[in-house]
Amino acid sequence: MDIVKSAKKIGSEIEKGAEVVASKVVDTFDNLASHLPFSNLAKKEDSSFHLEVDLPGVKKEDIDIKVEDGILVVSAIRKYQKELSREDYYICESSFGKFERRYALPDSVDTDKVEASLEDGRLVIELQKTKKAKAKNISIK
Repeated sequence: MDIVKSAKKIGSEIEKGAEVVASKVVDTFDNLASHLPFSNLAKKEDSSFHLEVDLPGVKKEDIDIKVEDGILVVSAIRKYQKELSREDYYICESSFGKFERRYALPDSVDTDKVEASLEDGRLVIELQKTKKAKAKNISIK
């Protein structure tokens, strides 16, 4: 009988431990998602793409944009303000550190004609289609 009670007690402790671990995993992924920059992707009438990535507080020189193997990679570093140290904050909801987003590009995007600009903390990336992929009107004779 003592073996059954011991087994039930051990099983109960394992179950509680698993619940704690599951809760920590969920909290970790929620925290990670909250630190990703938000973005908006739109397809324009000419079938090109317009991407906006919110990067408030990030300087132009701290942003890296590249295309590798059909993936557009936007990475940036948001640095702490110099006049305050981390310990000086009573509440610090701003995210600091490295951010990265990856976007799979369709084959029709001309990776040689990617244009980017930064204004008021918003990175705007224009992605054009290749000439071969653009629609062509055919006139009837």
